[in-house]
Amino acid sequence: MTGKRTEAFDAIVLGAGAAGLMTALTAGQRGKRILVLEHNDEPGRKILISGGGRCNFTNIHVEARRFISSNPHFARSALARFTPASFLDMIAKHHIAWHEKTLGQLFCDGSARAILAMLLDECAAGDVTLRLSETIQDVRHNGRFTVKTDNGTFEAPALVLACGGLSIPKLGATGLAHRLAGQFGLPVVPLHPGLVPLRVQPDALEWMRDLAGVSLPVRVACGKVAFEEAMLFTHRGLSGPAILQISSYWRSGQPLLVDLLPGQDAFSSLRTARSSRSRAHGIAVLSDWLPRRLAELLGPKLLGEKAAGEWPDKLLRGAGAALKTWTITPEGSEGYVKAEVTTGGIDTHALSSRSMEATGVPGLYAVGEAVDVTGWLGGYNFQWAWASGHAAGEAIAR
Repeated sequence: MTGKRTEAFDAIVLGAGAAGLMTALTAGQRGKRILVLEHNDEPGRKILISGGGRCNFTNIHVEARRFISSNPHFARSALARFTPASFLDMIAKHHIAWHEKTLGQLFCDGSARAILAMLLDECAAGDVTLRLSETIQDVRHNGRFTVKTDNGTFEAPALVLACGGLSIPKLGATGLAHRLAGQFGLPVVPLHPGLVPLRVQPDALEWMRDLAGVSLPVRVACGKVAFEEAMLFTHRGLSGPAILQISSYWRSGQPLLVDLLPGQDAFSSLRTARSSRSRAHGIAVLSDWLPRRLAELLGPKLLGEKAAGEWPDKLLRGAGAALKTWTITPEGSEGYVKAEVTTGGIDTHALSSRSMEATGVPGLYAVGEAVDVTGWLGGYNFQWAWASGHAAGEAIAR
């Protein structure tokens, strides 16, 4: 701004989310003068709402194959050098109590605010400068990076794109990282909502409407990828962990194959019921394996009105196949408004896997959700934020 001198730093980090704060504290504690610019009026908004307010901060089963990227090996280096154990060491230092839930997911015993407070304390220990409510107006590069906001002008030899993707716009998602990537000539892999509920066609919704709120364990597959977790029927389609997981792989027009009885031989089970429960009807038999409302819907459709003792093998084969291979083609997703993450992003082929630095633009770094690395549901995306931020912070400090 006119009349104000340009402030100089060793690095400017755009975004005070998980990846940005980790980058800043890592470089700051190694003696670098770091500025973090955040356009929201508070840092770490996504941290605060995650895990129902308890922050699913990592997963003990982190490995590169549980991340989606057009360059599937890219995440290995950063993930190997800053592991879930590394993050647990940090929260132990701050006396934050935590617990493990299903499938290796780690949560705070208390509030997600404890994680944010820890990151801010670690930034303070590194004399990191945090400026909130800063709207980026212009970014230039002429040997050094110059960032102009509505409140001042800042320059540094390093710039970190840590401003996330397009998911949950109410938290301030803007797509700035990808616009700046384009400005500096970095390719961007097409963006899609990830970890998001799916909407179904009106004809399917007609018979599913009465199932809203019903949840059950399933195995859902899209092509060669499958997840075995809970599925939830909603008033607009399908959700629950299994659907959120597969949504990151799903693309418009692709069918989903849903096994309503994972790990069970449906035909064999129905034949057994025919013998052991010959006077029972379809609803009663299916209610042993499925939620009652779903059994009430599927029983007459698949098994008719006759008692089990009168079911022929042909009927049971058809019913068994329907229960094991329900096929549905979603109409679309609920979009970025409901998406937990953005798939796609800054092409990792343009970045160093060790430092997160752009190979063609020295001093430019990209971390976290801005990059084309998307983790599974359950703490994986936070671990990527910590690992990629740590990698960039170390590189800046060298």
